[in-house]
Order: sequence, then C-alpha cells, then structure tokens
Amino acid sequence: MSTLISCSHVDFGYENTDAVIDLTMEIDEGDYLCVVGANGSGKSTLVKGLLGLLKPTGGTLRVSDELKRTGIGYLPQQTAAQRDFPATVYEVVLSGTLSRRGGRPFYSARDRETALSAMEKLGISDLKKKCYRELSGGQQQRVLIARALCAASRMLIVDEPITGLDPSAIQEFYQLMRRLNCGEGVAILMVTHDLANVIGQAKKILHLQQQVLFYGTPEEYRKSRVGRSYLGI
Repeated sequence: MSTLISCSHVDFGYENTDAVIDLTMEIDEGDYLCVVGANGSGKSTLVKGLLGLLKPTGGTLRVSDELKRTGIGYLPQQTAAQRDFPATVYEVVLSGTLSRRGGRPFYSARDRETALSAMEKLGISDLKKKCYRELSGGQQQRVLIARALCAASRMLIVDEPITGLDPSAIQEFYQLMRRLNCGEGVAILMVTHDLANVIGQAKKILHLQQQVLFYGTPEEYRKSRVGRSYLGI
C-alpha cells in the first residue's frame, strides 16, 4: 500500500496567522480518514492545503506522483444556488472532466465515456436527461460524486456532505462512500460533524483544534479522552 499524501509537521494559514499547526499524518491508498473538530478548528484550511489552494507555511507536504497525475476529486458543501443549477445530470457530470481537457475546446469521446461510466457506477444513468435542480438531495449528491470521480478516481475529499439530506438519504450516502472505498479502492477524506454515524466505516480519525488533538484508528479514538468527550461517551 503506497502513501498518497504525507504531512510532516505542516502548518497552513493565511498571511501571518496559521490555522493548522504542526500537522503530521498520512493518507494511504484506499484510506478512509474522517476529520472532525469544532468550527474554526482549521478543517477548511486543511482541505484547501491538501487541494493545493494553499501552500504550507511550514513543514513538509508530499504528494505522490500518482496523485499529481490523477488529481483529487472534491465534493464541497452545497449552497442553495448550486442546488438550483439549471443543467441536465449528464451536463453536470461531464463538466467534471474539464480539468483533463487541457487546451481542447470541446469534450472528447473519452470524456463522454468517462462521464457515462461514472454515472453507471453511481447508479444514476436513468437520470441522464433529468434537470439537476429537480432531483432529490440524495440524487444530487450522487450526481456531484460522479462529477468528482470524473475529475479524479483515486481520492475524494468530501466536505460536510450530509447537510440538508433527510435520514434515509444520509444512510444511502454513507453506504455509497463505503462501496467506493472498499469496492473501488477510492481513498476518502471526509470532513464531518456526524462522526457517530460514520466512525464504523472510517479507518482513521483526525481531530483538529488548530493542532492535532488526536490521530489514529477509530478504536483508539473511542478510548481516548478527546474521543470519549466528542462522542458523548
């Protein structure tokens, strides 16, 4: 199993203020890392740093050659405007291939095949011609995951993915993440406040409060002081 991302005493921040301090962790192939912490703890800053939108202000960040080549798929929190986007499901998913087009002015046959394959993998082929804004919250999430997989198939970063979903859609989403992780080998980094529901399928937990309060397995987290407090044990 090779390492996709390695952080050694890394700091991320803005101007003269670091929001993430002295972070040491690894994300391996097929990993499932859940990132938790209070608002303002540095979770969003970490995501920006791992996506390459922020350069480390200290320490060493290493990204594997494979990940540099394939990229990272990103599923951000949805806004009300995004939920009302007037495009077909196929158009939304196909737009995920934009990062692979380079200077080409049009989508290629391979781009279209990639989009159709992602839709089939997510079970939304029958929604191809549907308008995105007419879908349920759970269906919209599937579309956005398919779009993210068109951009990158080895690793996904998902940010507070269950916001606005009903209970059945939440459970369906977690089952989908587990299938992608275990069945397709996709490494997942999930920022979430809903750790109680997802801890059973996570492989690692990172608890941030600017600095690392905990980094390890779910079993170790449940036994730790910070884990017991956060989970209400």
